[in-house]
Amino acid sequence: MSEQSKSSQAPDRTPRVVIVGAGIAGVQTAVALREQGWRGAITLLGDEPHPPYDRPPLSKAVLLGKAEGSTFDVDFAALGIELHLGRPVTALLPDAHAVETADGPVPYDYAVLATGADPIVLPGSEGMPGVHLLRTLDDAERLRPVLAAQHEIVVVGAGWIGAEFATAAREAGCSVTVVEAADRPLAGALPAEVAAHMTGWYTDAGAELRTGARVASVTAGAVTLADGTTLPADAVVVGIGARPATAWLAGSGVEVSQEDGAVLADDQLRTSVPDVYAVGDCASFPSARYGTRLLIHHWDNALQGPRTVAENIARGDAEGVVYDPVPYFWSEQFGRFVQYAGHHGNADELVWRGDPAGAAWSVIWLRDGRLVALLAVGRPRDLAQGRKLIERGVVLDRERAANASVPLKAAAV
Repeated sequence: MSEQSKSSQAPDRTPRVVIVGAGIAGVQTAVALREQGWRGAITLLGDEPHPPYDRPPLSKAVLLGKAEGSTFDVDFAALGIELHLGRPVTALLPDAHAVETADGPVPYDYAVLATGADPIVLPGSEGMPGVHLLRTLDDAERLRPVLAAQHEIVVVGAGWIGAEFATAAREAGCSVTVVEAADRPLAGALPAEVAAHMTGWYTDAGAELRTGARVASVTAGAVTLADGTTLPADAVVVGIGARPATAWLAGSGVEVSQEDGAVLADDQLRTSVPDVYAVGDCASFPSARYGTRLLIHHWDNALQGPRTVAENIARGDAEGVVYDPVPYFWSEQFGRFVQYAGHHGNADELVWRGDPAGAAWSVIWLRDGRLVALLAVGRPRDLAQGRKLIERGVVLDRERAANASVPLKAAAV
C-alpha cells in the first residue's frame, strides 16, 4: 500500500478494496482476494441490474433459449463481499481515494478497474429499431424472439462474435447474411492463409458470407452496401469489435492508450495511479514472453488476471507477482470447436498439422524454432499439449510437428 493510502487510513478502520465492474474479471478478483486471505472489506460495484453473470453462453445457450441465464454460482454474502448492482461508477478520485457514483463517493484503500469493454457501434445505427448488439444479458434477451421468429438477419462483422451469432441464428432456422469489410473472416485475428480456410464454413452452414463489403447505411428493413447492393433485413446484428470501457477515467491520472483506449497496466497489473489496479478487457499489460504489450478481450484473461491482482493486493508491501500468461480463447462456430493459445504476432514460421479442408486440423507458429502460438480446429489434444509447450518455451522438430499423426509433445527437441 502506498504511503498516501497508509496516511489516509484511520487506525480503527477496516481496509477496503473497491472493484469497479461486476463481470467475470471483477467477480473473480473479489473471490480471489478471499482465497488469498484478504480480511478487509470488499465492495463490488456493477452497472447492470442483473446478478453477475458469465458472457460466453450469451451467444450460445442463452441466445437460443436453452438457458435462462448464466449467473455466477458465488455466495457473495457468505464471502463478505458487498455487491451493489445498478450502480455505475462515473469517476475515479485518486486524491480522495474514492470512486464516484450517483449515490455518492465510495472510499477505497485499493481500487480495481474491471469495467470490461463496450461494443463498437456501427455509425448511423445508434438507437435504430431492429439493430442489435450482443454484449449483455439484455442484448441476448432482445435477440431471442428475433431468432425464434426465424427472421431474415444481416450480421455486420465476421469476427468471433459474428460467427458465433451466425451459427446460433442458422441453428434457429433464420436466413443469415454476414457482411465483412475485410477480404476474409477473422481478418483482425488470423493471417489470410489461415482464415481463408474458414470462409467455406459459412456456406456449409447455409449462411451467406460477403467479404469486401462495407456498409453504407442501415434503414428500417434493409442494409445498403457501399457498392449499392441492398440486403433485406428484419434485424441487423453488429459485431465489429469492442473498445475498453475507460472513458470514465478521463482526468483521473490513470494512463490510457490513445490508440486502443486500454488502461496501460504494468507487469503486475498496476496502473499509473498508486493503489489502483486494472484487469480484464479494459487493460493491456507488457508481456516479457512476447516482447510486446497485449490487450486480450477473452474470457481466460478475465479469469487469470484477477489472481495476480488479488495476490499483489494481499501481499501489501511485499514484492509483487508478475502477470505474463499464455493467452487462450475458444469459439464454437458452425459445428466446430476452435481453440487458440499464445500470440503469433512475432512468429517467423507457420506450420500446418492436418488438412485444413478436413474436419480437424491445427496451425502452429514458431519463432527461432520455439512454439509461440497454436490454433486448433477440432484437435483439443494439440491445444492442451501446445499450451504447455508454449509456457515452457520448447523448441520443436519441424518435420515431426508437421505430422498430424505425431502427438505435438513428441515433436519437442
